[in-house]
Amino acid sequence: MDPSGLMAKATTACASARALLDRQDTDGACNQAYYAMFDAARAALLATGAEVSANVGKTPSGVLTAFSPHLVKNGPVPREIGRLLKQAEEIRIIADYSGDSISPDDARRLVEAAETFLTALATLPGLQRPLNLP
Repeated sequence: MDPSGLMAKATTACASARALLDRQDTDGACNQAYYAMFDAARAALLATGAEVSANVGKTPSGVLTAFSPHLVKNGPVPREIGRLLKQAEEIRIIADYSGDSISPDDARRLVEAAETFLTALATLPGLQRPLNLP
């Protein structure tokens, strides 16, 4: 998939996260918010020409491992934006695997973080396009 296709997928997942949050499905909202960020990070790695192997973008751990050193450490992604992806992964693991539900406030913060993350990455060269986020 190309960067614009991944960003479109990320935008759809982010909108789904917001809709799930509105329906009080906090775990589902967290899952979709994380995958919105995951796909946006994959798109950013591709769009910026980061020198990563083809397999890196296929797994969450590969994307997380590549994202920070290639896009955050020396730019162009600010550290506070880069941290959102790791925080999202931690919350998604709790939502998907622990059996504990995420609180509405934590889910809201994660959905908002996903919207911020996608908006920030959409400004990168190769990803510059308007996003239809709330």
